[in-house]
Amino acid sequence: MAQISVTVDGVAYRDEVEPRLLLVHYLRDRLGRTGTPVGCDTSNCGACTVLLDGSSVKSCSVLAVQADGRSVTTIQGLSSNGDWHPVQHAFHQCHALQCGYCTPGMVLASVDLLSRNPDPSDTEIREGLEGNLCRCTGYQNIVAAVRSAGAVMRERAPQGEPQREQAGSGVA
Repeated sequence: MAQISVTVDGVAYRDEVEPRLLLVHYLRDRLGRTGTPVGCDTSNCGACTVLLDGSSVKSCSVLAVQADGRSVTTIQGLSSNGDWHPVQHAFHQCHALQCGYCTPGMVLASVDLLSRNPDPSDTEIREGLEGNLCRCTGYQNIVAAVRSAGAVMRERAPQGEPQREQAGSGVA
């Protein structure tokens, strides 16, 4: 067993885990963060995407031990004081979901994208969400939601606040 200390949705946890336990199973089975779905179990669909230290990762391809000393944000931890994050609100307003299975991963990947590029073009949005699959929507409303959320977030951002640098594509 390995000892890990991880902060999930603002709460610190210290646990013993099997070294091969996937982060998605740690979040769901140990912490009850069931808003993170297990999609394909092969890292192809992106439904299980979470933010690890602010960068989107597919939690089915990250071991829980790789999250040791780090911060994880799930869809359940994205809202603040009962207020939805602008991306969550935009997904609702723009009808960017149908069955909803991909939505947690799409929302968190969108948050990461907008933190790196606050005003992406439609092409940049599609490229930024590559690896997150939706079988229902055709993506047009998802792109519109990301564009809408970006506009809201730019309006709310303090003037002169530096944007986060583009993160690498590594997992952990």
